[in-house]
Amino acid sequence: MENPIKISALAITLNEADNIEAYIDSLWFADEIIIVDSFSTDETVSLAQGKEKVKIYQRHFLNFSDQKNFAISKASHDWITFFDPDEEITKELSEEIVSTVKNPTAIGYFVKRDYFFMGKLLKYSGIQNDYIIRLFNKNFCQYNDNLVHELLIANGKTLRLKNHLRHHTYKSFDEYTAKMHHYSRLQAVMLYEQGKKPTLYHFFFRPFYRFTFQYFIRLGLLDGKEGFILAYLNGFSVFKRYVNLWMLYRKID
Repeated sequence: MENPIKISALAITLNEADNIEAYIDSLWFADEIIIVDSFSTDETVSLAQGKEKVKIYQRHFLNFSDQKNFAISKASHDWITFFDPDEEITKELSEEIVSTVKNPTAIGYFVKRDYFFMGKLLKYSGIQNDYIIRLFNKNFCQYNDNLVHELLIANGKTLRLKNHLRHHTYKSFDEYTAKMHHYSRLQAVMLYEQGKKPTLYHFFFRPFYRFTFQYFIRLGLLDGKEGFILAYLNGFSVFKRYVNLWMLYRKID
């Protein structure tokens, strides 16, 4: 399907050898594919280099927003897709993207993500309405300065695409906990830079509330054992965030 509007497909990677080839193949509609890699130690780079239309930049990771904004700066075309390598871009979604940029009526488009955790599709657990901008015009959009859970700021009208995106996140318990520890450290740095200090309230109430809210209020219990595990890990990640924050202040003292 030929498209007169050119599209740059962007991604940031670190050790994505299991996903990178299928991910690049799903971007058949893109005119260029830009990958910003944080010096992967697996075969991510070598596998990506063998694909057409791929440009690779290796760059030390400071935070997600910085890395993604750098990728945007390298894009040759105005219209951008910015998917994660563990997100499955279906044929239906890619065709909708192509048809949308032919006659855009907004500067950014949200996509609904279907969340797979440890191989199971979760329907509750607070992710019932997981919409995220994955198609946008770079002239009107930029990631904010959050170190983690970065947010794309769209200065203009946004709409939703009809087709969903399959998010195959965290195929194992160890993979989830490794990323959780990484995110907790970045969140602690954000809080430290804001001058916030941890208290007993943060250590005891906040993790308990996170678990209770996700498991009971957002109906994680309907997702079975995977819903319980996810709620427990997210509660623990809150605890870990404030432990890391406490350790930052201990180093200063």
